[in-house]
Amino acid sequence: MTDSRTILTESDIRRAVRRIAHEIAERNRGAEHVALVGIRTRGILLANRLRAELASSESTEVPLGELDITFYRDDLSAIGPCPEVGETVLPFSVSGRTIVVVDDVLFTGRTVRAAMDALMDYGRPARIQLAVLIDRGHRELPIQADYVGLTVATGSDETVNVWLHEEDGRESVELGPRPPMRVPPARKDQ
Repeated sequence: MTDSRTILTESDIRRAVRRIAHEIAERNRGAEHVALVGIRTRGILLANRLRAELASSESTEVPLGELDITFYRDDLSAIGPCPEVGETVLPFSVSGRTIVVVDDVLFTGRTVRAAMDALMDYGRPARIQLAVLIDRGHRELPIQADYVGLTVATGSDETVNVWLHEEDGRESVELGPRPPMRVPPARKDQ
């Protein structure tokens, strides 16, 4: 595969977010005991959109949190000596609530595992549910999403790119070739 192809347009993303919000309300008999927690960065943007949809359809202000999972990753040593760390913001108690973790793409499941570990440091939710815009398969852990915008069969040589206006200035989801691995140059003293 040499070129990217669009698998979700801006209007497709809008419809997917609306549908996921309705499914969250339906499964939880409203949104009164639900809180949304977005995984940095695009998960937060999608959680904001879900919150707006729930406010519109359920007339409820759903609490919203932001989760940075950097220090909970199992590949922290592989990302380099100075990982970029964002802030976790949970302006509500997670204990006893239904927490809907929101992310853009579900792939191996390792990001979601890290998110659950991070949440447990803040309390004991009644339950944790997962909402993703794209489920691309290739799970390495037994994790599945409760709410999915689109399930896409992908190859291991492909990548899914989610572009959202707030972060990228454009809006679409594209499937394309995985960029070649960047190999650091050899040190001269070796």
